[in-house]
Amino acid sequence: VTVGRQAEGAGMDHASARLPSRVAKLLSALFYGTCSFLLVLVNKALLTTYRFPSPVVLGIGQMAVTIMILYVSKLNKVIHFPDFDKKIPIKLFPLPLLYIGNHISGLSSTSKLSLPMFTVLRKFTIPLTLLLETIILGKQYSLNIIVSVFAIILGAFIAAGSDLAFNLEGYIFVFLNDIFTAANGVYTKQKMDPKELGKYGVLFYNACFMIIPTLIISVSTGDLRQATEFNQWKNVLFIIQFLLSCFLGFLLMYSTLLCSYYNSALTTAVVGAIKNVSVAYIGMLVGGDYIFSVLNFVGLNICMAGGLRYSFLTLNSQLKPKQPVDEENIPQDLKG
Repeated sequence: VTVGRQAEGAGMDHASARLPSRVAKLLSALFYGTCSFLLVLVNKALLTTYRFPSPVVLGIGQMAVTIMILYVSKLNKVIHFPDFDKKIPIKLFPLPLLYIGNHISGLSSTSKLSLPMFTVLRKFTIPLTLLLETIILGKQYSLNIIVSVFAIILGAFIAAGSDLAFNLEGYIFVFLNDIFTAANGVYTKQKMDPKELGKYGVLFYNACFMIIPTLIISVSTGDLRQATEFNQWKNVLFIIQFLLSCFLGFLLMYSTLLCSYYNSALTTAVVGAIKNVSVAYIGMLVGGDYIFSVLNFVGLNICMAGGLRYSFLTLNSQLKPKQPVDEENIPQDLKG
């Protein structure tokens, strides 16, 4: 009896040990989706409504806030990551390059496309992530997962095919953004070894290595000058939204790391896709720049259906408890 109780207690301990990771998987995905959703809306207001001319300067602000928050947190022993040494750039490569490419292409594409079309074309991040995870991380996915991914892509093709406001430059930027996002997600998953830099180290040193080159780029292209000459700096509402964008940029980077850490890079990409379709639905009502067509609307709905199916399959596989083995039902010839 005692052995049975010990086994039962061990089983309960094992189940309770699995529970936090299940909760963490779900909460990290929701946190990432919420942060990404809010940042797109705020950036859209800054770059389109206020016509802020410098997405690169906005990216610099987001990096600066990330560095300050993480450094102060480390000083106060709230978080821990390794001190700088000469091996860190080698450990991080190629993340800093992917990080800055993701930042600039994302902000540039947001300003050049309508909100619904931006969200549709971002779906191509998902098959790219699936491909890179297979090549770089050696992951394998079931046929059901792959079908769900391609349902999202089919919806994107249908929706994009009816785009009445075609912008080649915007399409190029958003496709580059897809490539950078996919590569960044997969390599981040690979680099987040707690024995090496860990989540916070990856985030902090990425921002540190790229803020100065990005600043040099913004000066050389005249981007910084346009930002300093912008006529809304005395507008309190604009300043609040600018600072909010910088803080949300930090939260997005942090939540992306968390979601990739507890889930896969592919799950992070699909959560982003579901969020993007949600933004598209809202953009139809409040954005003011959506041109309605039946094909576009049908395509968006197919995207959402594929994303929700992927979410159901993934969560179902993660949350399904493993069936306990009943000793009494094991045939005698398989025992001992």
